[in-house]
Amino acid sequence: MDVATIAIEGKPDFDWLMDGAQLAADDGLKSAVIISLFTDRRAADSDVLPTDDGDRRGWFGDDYSAWDGDQIGSHLWLLSREKQRATTLERARAYAAAALAWLKDDGIARSIDVQASWVRPEVLLLDIQIERSTGTTARYRFENFWSQSNGV
Repeated sequence: MDVATIAIEGKPDFDWLMDGAQLAADDGLKSAVIISLFTDRRAADSDVLPTDDGDRRGWFGDDYSAWDGDQIGSHLWLLSREKQRATTLERARAYAAAALAWLKDDGIARSIDVQASWVRPEVLLLDIQIERSTGTTARYRFENFWSQSNGV
């Protein structure tokens, strides 16, 4: 069990779900998917940053991982100023798939399918289907709102 994490409708934000005065719980998979996708993974030195501030983001704890190269989060944040192009969709799909790959590596999932599409101007949809090791399937859909400054 894990603290239930939910998307805030109409915003690209998340919060913990309450059950009365207590934090609500879920089976952990949805929260793991949200954290994997929407936590900023540290950019590699070769990555082009969306701004000129030099901030490569990431979680400091990744520097102390027991496994070399084990990092939390995704590179989706690198797309924050990209235009609505097919190449942006492919990068979004690849970044999301890479962020979720640990679910297979850890035996939580048998398969993970990630699709990315433009559902309307300024909105990127990630459609994710995860077949758990138990044989059940979970499906998640996340819409990411682009701002006008992204050149769309």
